[in-house]
Amino acid sequence: MPRGRYSLHDPHDHTLLAEERFHCAPGPSGWRYVSQLTAPSGDHAGSVDLALDDLGRPLRLELHAASWQVRGAALDGVTWVRTDPAGTQATEGNVRAHAFTGTSPAFLIATARLLRLTPSEPATRVRLVAFTDPVLAPRTVDQSWALIAREAHATDNGPLTVDEYQVTALDTGEQHTVHLSGDVVLAAPGVELEHLESPPSTFD
Repeated sequence: MPRGRYSLHDPHDHTLLAEERFHCAPGPSGWRYVSQLTAPSGDHAGSVDLALDDLGRPLRLELHAASWQVRGAALDGVTWVRTDPAGTQATEGNVRAHAFTGTSPAFLIATARLLRLTPSEPATRVRLVAFTDPVLAPRTVDQSWALIAREAHATDNGPLTVDEYQVTALDTGEQHTVHLSGDVVLAAPGVELEHLESPPSTFD
């Protein structure tokens, strides 16, 4: 069960936005990721609880940020309920999309798990519902993912397989690179792995 800490930065000016302390693990039904976010001031900034099934689909998502809350799951595409800070209003949404995304590194792992790409495959298009900070506003985004390299690196605990993905935003054409090892993000725009207590889990 990997445990560790990511720092989350603005990908444009590298301003520190939050620290995300996480633990995650494969389980009998799929994979689960749980984290708590802390603002640079030291205040609690939110939380993430994401559970996937064996196929990488979101069984359950619960996000908290700035007193806003989102609960969602894969149902007729993806369905979610967003609740305001006062708790007096809840709005439901549904989009014919494959999964969710957001600022947490959990979503990069989840998308890679859903697509299950191999280095020989062409880029694959995926539609996601992104929840944007700080009020978890939903926005539908289209991306293409390609696994452009898979390399094994020698470590004290045995070989570590690192996958390099090229991710393209289809509305702007902007591209970026994501490096994953199992269920840990090693590097991505706005994401730095600061500490890892145990090796990444491997998926079958």
